[in-house]
Amino acid sequence: MISVTRRNVLTRAAVAAVGFPMIVSGHYRLNAAVPRAYSKRAVDVVRQSLVIDMLAPLKIEADLSFSTAPISARDAREFLSSGITGFHHSSGLGGPNAYQDALTYLATWGNFVARNPHVFCAIGSVADLVQAKADKRCGVIMGLQNAEQFRGPDDVKTFYEIGLRCAQLTYNSQNLIGSGSTDRVDGGVSDFGEAIVKAMNNTGMLIDVSHSGDRTTLDAIALSPKPIAVTHSNCRALVDHPRCKTDEAIKSLAAKGGVMGITGVRNFVSKTEPTNVGTIVDHIDHVVKLVGIDHVGIGSDADLNGYDDTSPAFNKRLRESYKASYAFRDRIDTDGFDQPLKIFNLTEELIRRGYSNANIGAILGGNFRRLLTSTWGS
Repeated sequence: MISVTRRNVLTRAAVAAVGFPMIVSGHYRLNAAVPRAYSKRAVDVVRQSLVIDMLAPLKIEADLSFSTAPISARDAREFLSSGITGFHHSSGLGGPNAYQDALTYLATWGNFVARNPHVFCAIGSVADLVQAKADKRCGVIMGLQNAEQFRGPDDVKTFYEIGLRCAQLTYNSQNLIGSGSTDRVDGGVSDFGEAIVKAMNNTGMLIDVSHSGDRTTLDAIALSPKPIAVTHSNCRALVDHPRCKTDEAIKSLAAKGGVMGITGVRNFVSKTEPTNVGTIVDHIDHVVKLVGIDHVGIGSDADLNGYDDTSPAFNKRLRESYKASYAFRDRIDTDGFDQPLKIFNLTEELIRRGYSNANIGAILGGNFRRLLTSTWGS
């Protein structure tokens, strides 16, 4: 017997790469099995926008067999129908073997992308993202959610040359660069960290402070002459959580031209129910009201199917790997943002809130495109 899970249902409901099988009262039902019909406006906005998810690991629970085997037809359909062009594929690596582990990570996933050219292409520039959109392929931006792989400033260029385009300065805990969001004390960016920031600017690698502590975040923004990113975080004014950013940080980020990606991790979105796509857009609204439309984007912090579809053993290990301050709830994903068509759900909510097509396009990827251009060049 085949078990019926949310992913089984949504996989059958995945959009074909082209075409709209059903049109109902001016709405597109992207597949006959999809329970929701999307408005023509939402479908058009997504298809016309360069959608960039600035924290979108290709597969959360991926063993060696996944990354070394050809992609399945089911997974290929999910990626190609998602509406997302830019996937920032990034993981948190650290510890004494960070340098070698990072090399292995980039080689393994780079090969996965290269072996599946009918679905993916490697992204090294903004022009590559534009071409991926034209080719109807998924562009993969290689990133790391830590910077312990940089043994010194010279390593930044080495990693850039083998494909790394974005790195967080710290994960949740202290390293030689600065402090993480769950550290008891935040000493800010160190002298060594300042040298890494300079090297990343000179090389053209995007600086990310999503998991950094409050002082480290502000120091990095101040030290970097180029705008930097918070690729995946939410607003502490709405949810008091160490992984959410203060209004001070958001204002400082925006003042330098940076962009903040809003995530769908449930405990960062809300502490109470309901926790749904509308609650995610509350965070987008907050950033827009605080600093303007030009400084907010999407960084979902999950793969297309989310965390709650992973195996019980993996889910348990994941929860146990974080400090108690993370305060995971029964579910990790946010309702409606836990499936391959989540960008369409988000777009419908942005339309309902009265956002213009141009502003929706900026949120879906236009703002991160601008930021990447300022960091990488065209």
